[in-house]
Amino acid sequence: MQERELRATRFSVIGGARSGLAVASLLRSRGAEVFVSEQAAAERSAELRSVLDRLGVACEFGGHTARATEADVVVVSPGVSSDAPIVREALSRGCSVVSELEVASWFWRGPIVAITGTNGKTTTTALTGRMLSDARIPSVVAGNIGRAFSAVAEQTRGDEVAVLEVSSFQLDHVRTFRPAVAVLLNITPDHLDRYGHSFERYIASKMRIIERQKEGDALIYNADDEVTRQAVERSVPAGVRLLPFGLSRRPAEGAFEEDGMLKLSMAEGTTDVLAVEAISIPGIHNRYNAMAATLAARLCGAGVASLRSTLVNFKGVEHRLEFVRDRAGVKFVNDSKATNVDSVWYALQSFASPSFCFWGAGQGKRLQPARAPGAHAREGGGRHRGIRRYGTVLLRFHRPTTTASSMAEAVRIAAGSAVGGDIVLLSPACASFDWFENYEHRGRVFKELVMNL
Repeated sequence: MQERELRATRFSVIGGARSGLAVASLLRSRGAEVFVSEQAAAERSAELRSVLDRLGVACEFGGHTARATEADVVVVSPGVSSDAPIVREALSRGCSVVSELEVASWFWRGPIVAITGTNGKTTTTALTGRMLSDARIPSVVAGNIGRAFSAVAEQTRGDEVAVLEVSSFQLDHVRTFRPAVAVLLNITPDHLDRYGHSFERYIASKMRIIERQKEGDALIYNADDEVTRQAVERSVPAGVRLLPFGLSRRPAEGAFEEDGMLKLSMAEGTTDVLAVEAISIPGIHNRYNAMAATLAARLCGAGVASLRSTLVNFKGVEHRLEFVRDRAGVKFVNDSKATNVDSVWYALQSFASPSFCFWGAGQGKRLQPARAPGAHAREGGGRHRGIRRYGTVLLRFHRPTTTASSMAEAVRIAAGSAVGGDIVLLSPACASFDWFENYEHRGRVFKELVMNL
């Protein structure tokens, strides 16, 4: 929107958390009339109210009233479902409903690298950002990782690259969002409660990342993931440059593995990047993440030597296969960000040693039967000695297991049962809403308990 249009447009922001506050601040700084509607009670939101008062933004707390839909444009935070009554009411009143991601993109003048997928988004986004930083390419990392895109949108000089982690929730209400480089890591069943338990609706949401791409834009995608590959074949706009990646496929352009090397195939030819075993972050899933990030950073101008150095030195992200402690030969690993079963399967494939895996500590999701954690463990070669779930579900594998009533008890049981060479892995396969504030809180609690053993 032009400044004149902004000043003539009434905006309502639904949800006042990190992204909601950021987009309200961005819009208000450009002279727009903004109203924030927050579900949480006022007594829990004193700090938010104070910030909004300083910005000159009207607000309400404790629920959404009709005032929230007295707007031209309603901006929804990622935590607000598209089926929420307030969203349905806004649409029925003729309001334009957009996401915070969409609004922030109106103000960003540089190229955008947008990264989505059911699993691996955070690691790939962080790795891509690190690659650009190491290559001295001006860039910012934002989106579903750390800072909201709206919080950095005003900082652009026009030459920086925005590296964005993008969730399906953020893509649900985009209209003009157009990344110069889109990355699709994988698509597996997740968050289906937000999509009427329809996998097809979830796939369609993910594919909105390429909906506005044009000739000259690029799509990096996982050719080994059948759902992703088929969705790309159905949906990719004409003229978009395709760069698939996979463990064995040798594409005309893209990334692949051959003779133990990660290789890039680009217009200028095929290049050896580095030996696969030299990639610092473990696991087959991180080999995919490394290929995707390498392609994205290379398209942004990073040199191969710089990319190689980053891949050797990058230490991963917190709460994703994060090494916590070695205690008497037993390694403790925090994988709290594994909020679905496929994440757990990838985690189990990352370790050759026998393992105890905590599967739980949060709110479960409706799972596809074929993707049960026990089946994944068996696919992993049967090397995992036991999987314990603390909470409401007990999964038996190899031998009878027990439940625990708290994280503390689960850590104590695992520490007492494990022997030298074992890995105690927190990899929950579920959300954290009922026991913890979020997966970060869950991971921090686990790490604190482990360090206090």
